[in-house]
Parts: sequence; structure tokens; C-alpha cells
Amino acid sequence: MKRKIQLMALMLPFSLLLINCSSTRKGNSGYVDIKKISYTSDIKPLIENSCTPCHIPPQGKKEAFDSYEHVKENIGAIISRVKLPQDDRKFMPPVNKKPALTDAQVAVLTEWQQQNMPE
Repeated sequence: MKRKIQLMALMLPFSLLLINCSSTRKGNSGYVDIKKISYTSDIKPLIENSCTPCHIPPQGKKEAFDSYEHVKENIGAIISRVKLPQDDRKFMPPVNKKPALTDAQVAVLTEWQQQNMPE
């Protein structure tokens, strides 16, 4: 009987620890909730800021990035061009026109592509 009491006394703190452990609670899968990125709220402002006037008609003479469809069709090329070294002639945006996208901005473009480019 004394051993059972001692065993229970040892198990009680361990049980309380497990009950309060966040990874064992129902509904917590252990995954971080990733922000949903949309064209309208996240991508369009980035494109308008970094790709004008060259890619936004009527002034733009390059591939148009003025709509969801155009950006969606060209997202692979956009991401690859903004990731190039700045001294590469295909780097975008051109160094003398606009500042390069930050790593965080490039990550937003990449994440949007991975999320199947929601509008």
C-alpha cells in the first residue's frame, strides 16, 4: 500500500506536466499557421511599387504586370529575375530605376506562388 502511494505521488506531478503541455492539447497540430497571401492585398502593391512604370501600361513598354492574370502567368519569371545578382543584366528592377526587392519581399512572392496564387 505504501508503494502505491509513493508511486501515485511521483505520477501526479508528471501527469500535471503532460496535461499542461501545449503540444499534447487537442487542436494543436504543432504547425505554425502560415499567413495567407493574396494578390490584392500583398502582391499588387509590391508590383505597383517596384515594377512601375516599365511594366504597368500605358507607360510601360515591357511585359504588362497590370492585372492578376498577367502577374500569375509571369510569376516564375518575376521571381527568377528578382533573385538574380544585381550586376546581371536581366536583374529586376533595373538598378538605376528602382531599389532591389528585399529578401522579405521576394519571400512573399515565393510564398504566394507556393500557395497557388490566390486572388
